[in-house]
Amino acid sequence: MELCLAVDVGGTKLAAGLIGADARVLAQEVVPTPTVEDPEDLFAAAATLVDGVARSGGCGRPVVCGVGCGGPMGLGGEEVSPLNIPAWRRFPLRRRLAETSGLPTFVDNDAKALALGEGWAGAAVGRANFLAMVVSTGVGGGIVLDGRLLDGASGNAGHVGHVIVAPGGRLCACGARGCLEAEASGTAIAAITGRPARLAGPDVATRTGTLVGRAVASVVNLLDLELVVVAGSVSLGFGQPFFAAAQDELDALARLDFAVGTRIVPAGLGSAGPLVGAGAVGWRGLGRLPALGAGLVPP
Repeated sequence: MELCLAVDVGGTKLAAGLIGADARVLAQEVVPTPTVEDPEDLFAAAATLVDGVARSGGCGRPVVCGVGCGGPMGLGGEEVSPLNIPAWRRFPLRRRLAETSGLPTFVDNDAKALALGEGWAGAAVGRANFLAMVVSTGVGGGIVLDGRLLDGASGNAGHVGHVIVAPGGRLCACGARGCLEAEASGTAIAAITGRPARLAGPDVATRTGTLVGRAVASVVNLLDLELVVVAGSVSLGFGQPFFAAAQDELDALARLDFAVGTRIVPAGLGSAGPLVGAGAVGWRGLGRLPALGAGLVPP
């Protein structure tokens, strides 16, 4: 069986797994993202993880490596500068992982990878127009329009975390004030409340959902989307109060006829989403990912 070696690089954790052509996760390992200053120390941890998973596949052989990584990044992930991973600035991730794995390697933003995964085998199967979001350590997004994942001029389309939701608000790592990421990410919640999001009260869950709904309304009004799927430890951890508040704000602000009725729902892949998304990046790179919106998962 041919497999994709999938890698997810986040500010909190590094994950690697083996993904079949049917979107199944056949093996996986997760480790905390090292808090280091030397970019090579961080890459060494990632390389060790990837090598261990690549050697664990008794059910098939990897033929491609797909990677989802926090952004921003250069086109094709040739250089990555994740805001939540200060050790990597213009780090040549695609080339280094290709050298380590010996496989054709494809890299994209982790939220764009999630959009591919959710359209392939998650809550957006059969949908040709949707937004996928991650609300976790940071906030990211991937946009599918007319069945095509939007890349943008430099591959960074979809950064919904930098839609302004609180003008003049908290300073964001990007340098602006009042970005969704600066107000509603796990990092922001910890800074505002003095405790991690998992320990925050219901008022924080409601505020976070409201701000996400506010950002989403602008995107929906602009791009005529029918569905928003949201993943990430913050949103899924808050659960129903978060999604109810987000839907209420979306309904209040998306008032154009074509935008009324747009739904915001939990991502369908759950905790497997980041790795399935990274796998989708790899299969897409080989031209073997089903068309988004077709409603088909390969046998």
